[in-house]
Amino acid sequence: MRYLKPALLLGAVLALGTTACTKPSGDAAKPGSAAANKPSPTVVTVNGTKVDQQMVDTFIQAVTGKPPAQATKEQRDALVDQLVNMTLAAQAAEKDGLGKDAEIKSKIELIRMQVLAEAESEKYAKTHPVSDSELKAEYDAQVAKMPVEYKARHILVETKDAADSIIKDLQAGGDFAKLAKAQSKDPGSAANGGDLGWFSGQSMVKPFSAALATMQKGEITKAPVQTQYGWHVIQLEDTRSPSPPAFDEVKEQVRTFAQRKKLQAYLDELRKTAQVQKKS
Repeated sequence: MRYLKPALLLGAVLALGTTACTKPSGDAAKPGSAAANKPSPTVVTVNGTKVDQQMVDTFIQAVTGKPPAQATKEQRDALVDQLVNMTLAAQAAEKDGLGKDAEIKSKIELIRMQVLAEAESEKYAKTHPVSDSELKAEYDAQVAKMPVEYKARHILVETKDAADSIIKDLQAGGDFAKLAKAQSKDPGSAANGGDLGWFSGQSMVKPFSAALATMQKGEITKAPVQTQYGWHVIQLEDTRSPSPPAFDEVKEQVRTFAQRKKLQAYLDELRKTAQVQKKS
């Protein structure tokens, strides 16, 4: 499950000839509040179906992405007209029996679950905010997971025999940079003596990064490393810990990540006591 605001299928907007698919408001009255429990005044009635102020405000927020109070009179009137058209279309669909269609019933139920799940997620986040200590702990944990950075050179050749020959030359005192310039097939690094600069192991293909992880500073691979690009002779020149961004720079991103982890833990607890039966 993605813990982002779910898309709210608002139905066919006949005046535009399109389907509105937007994000619901996060500013609507919250369940349990006085505003939420107070009856919402009717804005328009369509063949006996009432469209109240809460529905209009929710629609305005969904379409414009702004608080309903910021909508101009022209915008509000236009969106009310769209709601009238949607209501008429929905009434026609019910008359045609589409409300009993299995696929449509499933879509309606899915939207209902999405809205309720979003409401529960928001409620949990508000009642279980991430504390400052949790925030700092999450930041420190993510920094600790940042991969080591390497500074290395390599010589890329097409065959294992060629790579073995280069290793023998190096073991006999050959100059790595000169051999790279003369024999490496990697156009990006050959001119620089095979120098790859600083990089994260995650940025390299797995066999290459796996070889680096076993090497010491100054060491040259004792056996060629094969990747989809060919055969590599690698020299590890140095390693360093990465420079993480300052805590204040990523504080809000970390907060979002930590809050999602708390929400996932909450859902995991719900699953422990739930009766979930999957049919094969």
